[in-house]
Amino acid sequence: MVRIGVVVLPELPWAAARSRWSRLDEWGFHSAWTYDHLAWRSLADGPWYATIPTLAAAAVTTSRIRLGTWVATPNFRHPVPFAKELMTLDDLSGGRFQLGVGAGGGGFDARVLAGPELTPGERVSRFAEFVELLTTLLRQHTTSYAGTWFSAVEARTVPGCVQRPRLPFVVAANGPRAMRTVARFGDAWATTGVTPAAEGEQRWWAALPAAVEQLDEALRAEGRDPREVERFLSVDASGAFALESVEKLRDVLGRAEGLGFSEVVLHWPRPDGVYAGDEAVLEKVAAEVLPELGA
Repeated sequence: MVRIGVVVLPELPWAAARSRWSRLDEWGFHSAWTYDHLAWRSLADGPWYATIPTLAAAAVTTSRIRLGTWVATPNFRHPVPFAKELMTLDDLSGGRFQLGVGAGGGGFDARVLAGPELTPGERVSRFAEFVELLTTLLRQHTTSYAGTWFSAVEARTVPGCVQRPRLPFVVAANGPRAMRTVARFGDAWATTGVTPAAEGEQRWWAALPAAVEQLDEALRAEGRDPREVERFLSVDASGAFALESVEKLRDVLGRAEGLGFSEVVLHWPRPDGVYAGDEAVLEKVAAEVLPELGA
């Protein structure tokens, strides 16, 4: 059966946000995530707290739910200090952490450190190197590395992750080059779909089977069995909010399962604007839908 994960945007002070993470844990959702941005789209000028401290607080507040970034990118992170943070989050959570990681786009996160503007191809190349160095750092105690985008000199990651040989990587990819990075390093694949939300929900769903097959081809080319790689679908990227109603979510879950997705990732409802919805629907999903899924 398909599982459900929930993204909690890092926009509330911890005194208010804590109950959201606790309730997701108590209700039995499979995973909880937060965005890894310095500022984000229409919410850029509002409250926005740091990702790693938020996840650290969530790790010591919860006991069962898996936790992760949705998704971290190399736009403002270097693999060496980031690996230390990931190792620590895996320890704080007792081995419940998973890294959602993607190439990152343009926009504020890419410009804020005043680096050069990269082409899409350069971003994908940087992404592949970012993931390669991260996985190396998390698998061994001492790493030296000289790449085009990142370097490390005797970087130490001791004692390593609770999960062995390292914590799971959920690698985001919507195109063929990034899918090769999934095939090389991913324990799971995450996608927001391959058509813009503006083109409509039905077209978004209709384009997904080809993307699934493209991933399978990349995995087979790498000598991997496609059945061994889990698939995460960010369903609110379709342009339709999955928590519009319980009936809407049931339809989304059925479609995702039919395409072979392991987990549907949706967003905690906000009072207005992006992801606007009613928290009561999420609570009803916990009470009615999760038991049907065996959660």
